[in-house]
Amino acid sequence: MNYNYHTHTYRCHHATGKIEEYIQRAIDNGITHMGFSDHFPYICTDGTEGEARVRVSEAYEYVSEIDALRKKYKNKIDIKIGFEMEYYPEFFEKMINDAIDYGAEYLILGEHYIQEESPNGIHTFEETCDEDFLSRYAECVISAIKSGYFTYVAHPDGIRFTGDDFVYEKYVRKICKASKEYNIPLELNFLGIRDNRHYPNLKFWKIAGEEKCPVTFGFDAHTVKSAYNGKSLPKAKEIVEMFGLNYIGKPDIVLIQDKFNLR
Repeated sequence: MNYNYHTHTYRCHHATGKIEEYIQRAIDNGITHMGFSDHFPYICTDGTEGEARVRVSEAYEYVSEIDALRKKYKNKIDIKIGFEMEYYPEFFEKMINDAIDYGAEYLILGEHYIQEESPNGIHTFEETCDEDFLSRYAECVISAIKSGYFTYVAHPDGIRFTGDDFVYEKYVRKICKASKEYNIPLELNFLGIRDNRHYPNLKFWKIAGEEKCPVTFGFDAHTVKSAYNGKSLPKAKEIVEMFGLNYIGKPDIVLIQDKFNLR
């Protein structure tokens, strides 16, 4: 594995280490294509900013710091600058405009919330048996896929639905069908493997295997050490083989400025 487009930085306030150290770790372990995709800076309509995001006041510095390091290491590694962003239907156009204005080149979808996190947002990693919540999650993910702005969907199996398996399958299959139709990959997330989280969810990946939607890998690095996470690779490959997943390797980067210009 010589790529990773899911990397965070200290600017999201829950990752550690210097950005340059992440780059050096990646280079030392054979990564030739790297992307930084920290949590998108966002001010909710009540005026608050999420605690686990890049601050709006730091957005330009986030991009400029990575860009300077990209130039420094250009002969050793190809680096892209982006964000991990939610899809909020009523605010999406502004979010895209802001991402472009900050200087981001690409986006990955991380649907941690299906509405603004403040004041009443519920994190999708919290346990729920509410079909309506699952339905709204699937609707947001599918709409994001159809928008054409996202390079891939990060941890699509992160939603922690504990209700009926039939209900879960119905909505997951819709996500997988959209992924295949629009050729937007779903990420098998190494942070979930590394930390033994509730994802990867094997029920999700069984359906993904049946639908043959494109699948890619992402380290979801929050530490320098995890800027290359070789220890999780065997488990990820095992899941690919277990369900016959359509693993595509390095995803094609969707350049959001180009997409915007084609509207």
